[in-house]
Amino acid sequence: MTKWVYGFGGGAAEGRALDIEILGGKGANLAEMCTLGLPVPPGLTIVAQACGEFLKAGRCLNDALKAEVMAGIARIEALTERRFGSNDRPLLLSIRSGARASMPGMMDTVLNLGLNDETVMGLAQDAGDERFAWDSYRRFIQMYGDVVMGLGHDLFEEILEDEKARFGREQEPEMTAAEWRSVVARYKDVIEEETGAPFPQAPDIQLWGAIGAVFSSWLNPRAATYRMLHTISEAWGTAVNVQAMVFGNLGNSSATGVAFTRNPSTGENRLFGEFLVNAQGEDVVAGIRTPQNITEAQRIASGSEKPSLEKLMPEAFAELSAICHRLEAHYRDMQDIEFTIERGRLWMLQTRTGKRTAKAALKIAVDMAQERLISRDDAVARIDPASLDQVLHTTIDPQARRTVIGSGLPASPGAATGEIVFSSEDAVRAQKEGRDVILVRVETSPEDIHGMSAAVGILTTRGGMTSHAAVVARGMGLPCVTGAGNLRVDLRNGLLIGGGLSLKAGEIITIDGSSGQAIKGAVPMLKPELSGDFAQIMEWADAARRMRVRTNADTPADARTARAFGAEGIGLCRTEHMFFEGERINVMREMILASDEAGRRAALGKLLPMQRSDFVELFSIMHGLPVTIRLLDPPLHEFLPKAEDEIAEVAAAMGLSPRELSERIDALHEFNPMLGHRGCRLAISYPEICEMQARAIFEAAVEAARQTGAAVVPEIMVPLVGLKAELDYVKACIDAVAREIIGAAGLSIDYLVGTMIELPRAALRAHVIAESADFFSFGTNDLTQTTFGISRDDAAQFLETYLRKGIIEKDPFVQIDYDGVGELIQIAAERGRRTKNALKLGICGEHGGDPTSIRFCEERGLDYVSCSPFRVPIARLAAAQAAITVPKVA
Repeated sequence: MTKWVYGFGGGAAEGRALDIEILGGKGANLAEMCTLGLPVPPGLTIVAQACGEFLKAGRCLNDALKAEVMAGIARIEALTERRFGSNDRPLLLSIRSGARASMPGMMDTVLNLGLNDETVMGLAQDAGDERFAWDSYRRFIQMYGDVVMGLGHDLFEEILEDEKARFGREQEPEMTAAEWRSVVARYKDVIEEETGAPFPQAPDIQLWGAIGAVFSSWLNPRAATYRMLHTISEAWGTAVNVQAMVFGNLGNSSATGVAFTRNPSTGENRLFGEFLVNAQGEDVVAGIRTPQNITEAQRIASGSEKPSLEKLMPEAFAELSAICHRLEAHYRDMQDIEFTIERGRLWMLQTRTGKRTAKAALKIAVDMAQERLISRDDAVARIDPASLDQVLHTTIDPQARRTVIGSGLPASPGAATGEIVFSSEDAVRAQKEGRDVILVRVETSPEDIHGMSAAVGILTTRGGMTSHAAVVARGMGLPCVTGAGNLRVDLRNGLLIGGGLSLKAGEIITIDGSSGQAIKGAVPMLKPELSGDFAQIMEWADAARRMRVRTNADTPADARTARAFGAEGIGLCRTEHMFFEGERINVMREMILASDEAGRRAALGKLLPMQRSDFVELFSIMHGLPVTIRLLDPPLHEFLPKAEDEIAEVAAAMGLSPRELSERIDALHEFNPMLGHRGCRLAISYPEICEMQARAIFEAAVEAARQTGAAVVPEIMVPLVGLKAELDYVKACIDAVAREIIGAAGLSIDYLVGTMIELPRAALRAHVIAESADFFSFGTNDLTQTTFGISRDDAAQFLETYLRKGIIEKDPFVQIDYDGVGELIQIAAERGRRTKNALKLGICGEHGGDPTSIRFCEERGLDYVSCSPFRVPIARLAAAQAAITVPKVA
């Protein structure tokens, strides 16, 4: 039989903190505080499973559950010596949600339940305070009318403001009992007008209505959005906590507040929080009154003239301080605590692990490890890897005012301020003139690479989290907002339109790649700090992890940044990105448009020294660490001009007519270029391209080895292999060049030739391909595309709908699809190593910087992950956490 209700109170409880999946976070921690002997008002928790049952049935609860709830209320009555629904010492209840994961403010609460026109009189007589009783009654009607009856908070707020003005009151504590009675009367009148029925007077009807409303709030829009943002499963549901009310609005000896055992912004080991005198809990978060500081030190630091709790109620403060220390030691983490003081008596209403900034999280973890409260591995495990974006990038000052003109997807973290430019050429020109710019485009393409590298940030109105702009920006460490559909780029008139504003080229905007906002004007920024607690956590993480962490780097600047962040080599150098800059794009176009092999070889001869010099610098920066270089991958048409003016310009430079050039461009057109003439197919069709790249790699390896004195072991990656024969053909070309260069140099240079596994057939035939490959690198971007049959660049149009409707739980381009793509990786890893036990396995897609995907790689025994430079610390931390928590295989 299902147990639907767990009781707590009087120093005992039926549950514990470990029962969080059953009782939710709030219920489990209330039970735990009871067993610790802390002052907790008695109550009961309806298990989270009941939420699903209620939502499925669409009505309030089964008979067995109702009977257990009423039995639980009888226990509360016995412990409090009060009666629910009685006119003599009435028992009032709070009805609160409590999900397994903390979702502050996302679901609904009802306080003071059980009041009606008769019990309010009993409450007034029992408390000896008529004003308090009517204040509590108006609060109850207001919350019940909003949460249960769906009439909306604003309806009641308008009445309250009218009544305060009529009586000449500025603050609610100034209202008298008679004035509150008038507010109650108006509340009841408007409820009857709006619903056609009087406000329910029967406490049992109130109870079931409130419980049902709290269960239903699990599906409200703000809760659904929060779950999607924080990867919380809708299937979990929420528990409901029914608890005896204690009152912080019983005069000036009563108060309510929130405390953190350490400062959640800085991590400082001092009690931190706020409270209100003569108030109920909702008042603190509602912002109606300015709260006071809990500690005297906090009051002095804030410059407040209002007395602290420490001075105002020293006995309650001393008890609260002792309990805070005890709870932190018990849970071994910073706690977020809610409390009420009723006529001098302290009551604990909640404790939970406190949310904190990334800076505070690092300090708290390091301090607690040094205090021997937790281990170093615990400290490493405490840090959310994704939160490191807050400390790795420049961020907007949280105190800054923002004029938001539009919003999109937070595609690449950090913030930047600059002038609006609408073309890559304008971005490059501005950079040369020393001006910071934000490149604003409908969408970017590979041809924009020079403009993107010249900008300090990128904003597009189309695209998703894995669009071209997003991927390139993350690789460069540039802030980027994509898919800002509520903004419009008017290229004809040179305007960015949004938020009721039309901004011209040259006007200043700020983008926040961590929130997805585009903001008018300049906004104050905070610079990253990468020493101290951050450095200590990373040192402990490196000691714990097994997998190596490499970087995806195409330029010397990328490589230096990644090396500074602790990268242990390059896992992916995309050589095509080296061809878009300056004069190189013209030479590349000359090669592509050549009419025969001789013409191609002549152009490739010009590209050779450019590629070689890039590779020499990459090998030197990495200084003995592995460098994986991918041969040319994209279809050739991506390098060609598209706009008429560009076609005319390129045609003139090549001695062709615009018509002739257009015809050649049309001849290279492909209906589905992602699955077309690209990758190893180019090397087979045009082996001279492969020869040039191999020559550049080996000549650079020889030169770098002589310059640095360190051994250089190039890892050459052949992309888009689906057949062993393809790899064999390209590998033979590479080997021939290697023999020539290494032989002439008289040096011993080891090298590896491997392939990128990005086609399902390659994964399934890995045991055969491994006969020729020295390593596999999983290109999960394309493997996800080819497995799902989804275009990464177009998926944003419908994946958001899929997420919202629960078709998928996570964007498969952000987090590895365990069941499909993941199984193909596992098959390839197992079959490849069955053929070649020492086969090196890595991952170099965007997933290489995603913590959940990194855990997947640890579970599958991969040797390394590779990610963009600014995600290297995130990957190092995530790899350590995976090594700590993933069971070791014997």
